[in-house]
Amino acid sequence: MDLQRRIDKLSAILDVAKAMTVERDLDALLTLILVEAKRVVEADRCTIFVVDDVAKELWSRVAQGLEIHQIRLPLGQGIAGQCAEHDAIINIPDAYVDSRFNPEIDRRTGYRTQSILCAPMRGAGGQVVGVIQALNSTRGSQFDGEDEELLLALGGQAASAIQNVFLHKEIEHLFEGFVTASVVAIESRDPTTSGHSERVAHLTLGLAEVVDHLSDGPLGSVKFSPEQLREIRYAALLHDFGKVGVREHVLVKAKKLQPWSFDMLQLRFELARRGLERDYYRSIALGEVAVDRHTLERTLEHRLSELDEFWDFIVKCNQPTVISTGSFEKLAQIAACNMPGLTESEPLLSDEQVKLLSIPKGSLSVDERAEIESHVEHTFRFLKLIPWTKDLERVPEIAHAHHEKLDGRGYPQNLRADQIPLGSRMMTIADIYDALTASDRPYKKALPHVRALSILEEEAAFGLIDGVLLRHFIDADVVARVARAARP
Repeated sequence: MDLQRRIDKLSAILDVAKAMTVERDLDALLTLILVEAKRVVEADRCTIFVVDDVAKELWSRVAQGLEIHQIRLPLGQGIAGQCAEHDAIINIPDAYVDSRFNPEIDRRTGYRTQSILCAPMRGAGGQVVGVIQALNSTRGSQFDGEDEELLLALGGQAASAIQNVFLHKEIEHLFEGFVTASVVAIESRDPTTSGHSERVAHLTLGLAEVVDHLSDGPLGSVKFSPEQLREIRYAALLHDFGKVGVREHVLVKAKKLQPWSFDMLQLRFELARRGLERDYYRSIALGEVAVDRHTLERTLEHRLSELDEFWDFIVKCNQPTVISTGSFEKLAQIAACNMPGLTESEPLLSDEQVKLLSIPKGSLSVDERAEIESHVEHTFRFLKLIPWTKDLERVPEIAHAHHEKLDGRGYPQNLRADQIPLGSRMMTIADIYDALTASDRPYKKALPHVRALSILEEEAAFGLIDGVLLRHFIDADVVARVARAARP
């Protein structure tokens, strides 16, 4: 091999080494290595085998001239297996006179193997990561010593690149586990919302895929890379993580009064009932002649009936349904009503209970709603603590904006349309849809698909959510597409 040719080949190895350092797809990386190996040693064909340490095997999905799904062979078996097991180059001038060669593949493919060069791919720690096998030198009858050196040098670069890919995959797998565990932590706080984060992620990505295939219209130029889709997916999966910072009794509050407060109120009404009965029997026992027994009984019945009416009204007000504001005036009357057995410091209804029962819609007070809404800030602070890679650095920003409205009246940042990331706007539609249609919860009934879409359309008409995205969400029937994709 002349000097210039050797320099050219060494330069090629350096060039491919640079390319290999940035490649994260294993099949693409192996193909790149294979093409360069064939060029560097001037072979007719090449195959790359990777060591499976668990199974103690070599496997390959990349072999020139063969249509294969995967080849597997035990370490130590065949030429490639022995090369890997003994960590040594094998250079065979004539395959058919070497007992280690298996001619079966030649018989099946019609190919004639002559010379073989196998080089171990050694990683940074010296361990064998795999084997590069070159077949039939195109320069002569066999591969020479310089081919061995070049293939070994390329194999070292290839081994480091393969190890980096494996490490990258392990980190991705680790992070997927972390995200999954985080979602479980979120939903364990409120079992009634189980599956919400994953459903929102599926719907958001479903809408993103529809947008990605548009060729015209306002979104015709939008295209998502795999990294951007992964970024949106993580943001959707973790958008509610901040709920771990919301007190549980607020997070799962189904009615206006907390269960313990309602139970105490029920006991207070029972105490008032016993007080009325006590006064009735005391009057009879004292033999009061000013009022006859019949009158006393009618008075007792009236007061007990009034107490039952009060209680029925309180039970109605305690529901998280919409009640007209005027109806709550009666609560003040109940609170002011004197009952035997109760003191001024312990009225039928406390000021706090009157305030909570007067909530016009839903089950949360102003302060409790603010605490629920604070989950977005908790989410953002949590996600900002994670050292995201550059291709995932917008995950906190996308999750942070999923409750923003286009008119600036959302929370927590009061962003307007042009300030809200596209991923957040897609997630908002998915989040609202799933919240409306999810299975019955203590504080609401699940809505049918058509009614949920109608509500979303109303939101878009009022300029709260992205109408263009919603139209694609509906027209492409993203919900059905996602459901079909989820079927086994």
